[in-house]
Amino acid sequence: MLIALAQITSGKEIQANLELVKTQAQKAAEAGARVVVFPEATSQAFGTGRLDTQAEPLDGPFASAVRELADELGITIVLGMFEPADTKGEVNRIYNVALVASPNTANTPNTSSTAYRKIHTYDAFGYKESDTVKPGSELATFTVDGVTFGVAICYDVRFPGQFRALAAQGAEVIVLPTSWADGEGKLEQWRTLTAARALDSTTFILAAGQARPEQSEQRSEGAPTGIGHSAVIAPDGTRIAEAGYAPELLLCTIDVAKVAHTRKALPVLEGTDTY
Repeated sequence: MLIALAQITSGKEIQANLELVKTQAQKAAEAGARVVVFPEATSQAFGTGRLDTQAEPLDGPFASAVRELADELGITIVLGMFEPADTKGEVNRIYNVALVASPNTANTPNTSSTAYRKIHTYDAFGYKESDTVKPGSELATFTVDGVTFGVAICYDVRFPGQFRALAAQGAEVIVLPTSWADGEGKLEQWRTLTAARALDSTTFILAAGQARPEQSEQRSEGAPTGIGHSAVIAPDGTRIAEAGYAPELLLCTIDVAKVAHTRKALPVLEGTDTY
């Protein structure tokens, strides 16, 4: 199966980000990819202002446009967006969402999609996502060409139980949209954690990150604005493709049969875990 990771730098304006999605998704579809994964915060980058002012419901204009694009191109699109959640005190909280838009096989408008709400909020390294983001509570999977995919977002990668639980639900591939914070040691952590989660769950990990922003980009200090290095990791922890710091469309063919082979050799998915 050919997959694509669209390593982009999204900005403040939701419409401009949607145009970027259209351009990269079309390139991926033209190359023959069956799935294209965009980063966390594709609809609006972190550090570019209040997220609640542009957050939309899952039947809103942004998500609807992504579903229409998936139909038009015949490709499954995974990307990060923000959905209104609740009000806590004086704060309008949002959900940090990975939207999965699959092409509709019928000759009718596509009105359905899978949405995973990030379970583990990024309260680390001086940033506190939980102040404005309500955590989700449910795992999510979807299917493409008979292959089961699980979904996680960024900071979830530090919680191995979630990845093992997705594997227990049948996931052979796990998509991981991210906006990984830059800084000392962060690239090494990114590489180590994604490889470890592939080994924990014996799944392919498709980790799509925000590219490192240009220095001229005005972002709030401390916001996790991206480090690039999107990657495809095999079930045995091998890094089979990796991007650099800059925007890039990374194409990679994965052999899903390797999951069963690895699980036979490494039968680590025994017992139960919490996440």
